[in-house]
Amino acid sequence: MARIAVEESLSDIKQALQNNGHEVIPMTANNLSNIQYLVITGQDKNVMGISDVAANASVINADGLTAEEVVEQIDRRAGK
Repeated sequence: MARIAVEESLSDIKQALQNNGHEVIPMTANNLSNIQYLVITGQDKNVMGISDVAANASVINADGLTAEEVVEQIDRRAGK
């Protein structure tokens, strides 16, 4: 199970990740230090000015991907 911060507007992806057993947390600058993945819409690559904070997490640009494709990417990267 991965700890993942997901951009607020990606509710379908949040739900799919939770259904697949992942821990999904709100994306705020205060809680990004212990995440493994950050899922963004791709509309703003520097979401909330946190590009440096998220450097320790893998960033997944969900632009053009289905919720299932995002889950597959995370599962593949996590070795699941």
